[in-house]
Amino acid sequence: MEKIESISNYPALISSENSGKILPEYDSRLSKTPMINIDFEDLTYTVRVTSGKTNKKLVLNKVNGCFRAGELTALMGPSGAGKSSLMNILAGYVSAGVTGIIQTNGCRRDLKQFNKLSTYIMQEDLLQPHLTVHEAMCIAADLKLGDQYTLSEKLATVDDVLATLGLSKCRDVRGEMLSGGQRKRLSVALELVNNPPVIFLDEPTTGLDSVAIKQSVTLLKSLAQQGRTIVCTIHQPTSSIFQLFDQAYFLANGKCVYHGATNMLVPYLSSVGLSCPTTYNPADYIIEVIHGNPETIQTLSSEMNDGRVKKWEKSATVPSNYYTRQEENVYNNTTINTNYNFPTTFWSQFNILLRRKMLQTRRNLTMLYIQFAHHFVSGMLLGGIFLGLGNDGKYAVANFKYGLSCLVFFMYTYVMIPVLVFPSEFKIARREYFNRWYGLKAYYWAHTLSTIPPMIIFGIIFMIVSYLLSSQPIESSRFAWFAFFGILTGLCSEGLGLAVAANFSSTNGSIVGPATAVPFLALSVYGIGAGDLSSDEPYMTFLMSLSYLRYGLVGMTESIFGYNRTSLGCSDDLYCHYKHPQMLLKDLGMESATYTNQVIGLTVCIILFRVIAYLSLRYRLTAEFSNRILNYAAKVLRHQ
Repeated sequence: MEKIESISNYPALISSENSGKILPEYDSRLSKTPMINIDFEDLTYTVRVTSGKTNKKLVLNKVNGCFRAGELTALMGPSGAGKSSLMNILAGYVSAGVTGIIQTNGCRRDLKQFNKLSTYIMQEDLLQPHLTVHEAMCIAADLKLGDQYTLSEKLATVDDVLATLGLSKCRDVRGEMLSGGQRKRLSVALELVNNPPVIFLDEPTTGLDSVAIKQSVTLLKSLAQQGRTIVCTIHQPTSSIFQLFDQAYFLANGKCVYHGATNMLVPYLSSVGLSCPTTYNPADYIIEVIHGNPETIQTLSSEMNDGRVKKWEKSATVPSNYYTRQEENVYNNTTINTNYNFPTTFWSQFNILLRRKMLQTRRNLTMLYIQFAHHFVSGMLLGGIFLGLGNDGKYAVANFKYGLSCLVFFMYTYVMIPVLVFPSEFKIARREYFNRWYGLKAYYWAHTLSTIPPMIIFGIIFMIVSYLLSSQPIESSRFAWFAFFGILTGLCSEGLGLAVAANFSSTNGSIVGPATAVPFLALSVYGIGAGDLSSDEPYMTFLMSLSYLRYGLVGMTESIFGYNRTSLGCSDDLYCHYKHPQMLLKDLGMESATYTNQVIGLTVCIILFRVIAYLSLRYRLTAEFSNRILNYAAKVLRHQ
């Protein structure tokens, strides 16, 4: 049996940048990449539906197939045929509701191990904003290559990949300024850094013109010829594009209707009485004849024996029996490291992600300008409403409302920012997490800490402007505590908004977020003016203790009126009932309050909201776990 010792003999992508050659350093790493065949047998996939007589829908019906190393495979079929479902299952993105066998090189697939060797490039060009091409690639190299490579080796790898994919000329261009074709290539380049032997792509040609489509498919074919297994879904390719694929796999109504080489499709159709006209694109013709024709689908599926029959040429690039059982054992036990950890440690991931997030924040000038204007103008407006009231006992109650207004500002501002922004950020993070760039803990900590500096800076700007205009006591300790409780309230509100954003889209979250915050606000002001409620209404006192806004309000009020503040002035020499601030605190039920209790209460709420948000994200990332819970709950309900 002929054994391929190295893949350096495969043709490389020919471009003006690399003159048809694979750069030596990159080629040496490619030659170490294992070649992986993917086989699947009797693959069936069912999903739950909410309408109709049955609560389950059969998406894939016992399909079989083999995707081989060194080949570019097109996964095709009409809408609703099950293409994306099969792609998601093979990539490991979906596993609940799936039955059947998936093998790699003849051995049962270990999903955790397989995830280290494969990458899934989704249809959307999910690129990190405000980063240049080279910066994005360097971050990917830091995360995916780990400490086993030196900095010079990582930079060499980045340069090689950019040259191979024709992106060297735009290395200093930010991702949002790239063309559609360049964005597609950058999506591939980011995942190519660690040289994965298996690449899945969902509709990689969507939104591209004919020239860009041909360039993209040619690129993918070249990458496949270097020894990778590349599978992509594609919708209605032209005849010339279709012929660039080595293999095609057609689905219809969840069944396999063709499995084999693209140039064998026309002879196969002729053998079953479906002669493709010479003027027709074979890919379009087979979709036309199976669309709305269940009998034709059944005929073709039976002829294919549900994908077990393979219309391959004898001179295929990699023989189907290339791997012997001995070689399979070597592959599964020796060649691949069975350590399922990430290439980098938690702290390395955290540092890299934090640096990336801070860099993106600094470069997002539009957002910074908007936040500055929002905080400064709001401070001016609020200070103008309560202009000069801070030292007048006649307006002590109005001055209390100033503190309440500051509280409401921090609540709504920092609930809504994550609700509106985070869902789009998490789409990118989900793709990177699935492709094993980093762990959720590192991402979550980096995201959390990266938002604190802007909150402190802009929050203090708001506080200074409104505090001075409203003539609050000019004492550094009082202002420090007032600002401190405002920032803590903002952190709590951000955690609440993050918990909402982790479970809802931006559209739904914009409704759920404020609606969730309103009960906390109502509880924070309940009983104001009635004194201490702890003995008269213990139940309401307990509910008030659940409101983080109550702790923030008490802390801000204490910083203005508490801790032995001297008597207030009284305008027009009138009688001022609240000339002594202690009287106001007594009526507000805050006479015995301390900073310590409020800080503890806010800290507990910050931790609680962040934990809820983290668990929600973990739940969303573990699709298999969530689907199993739903399936189990449905079984329980059916047996009641």
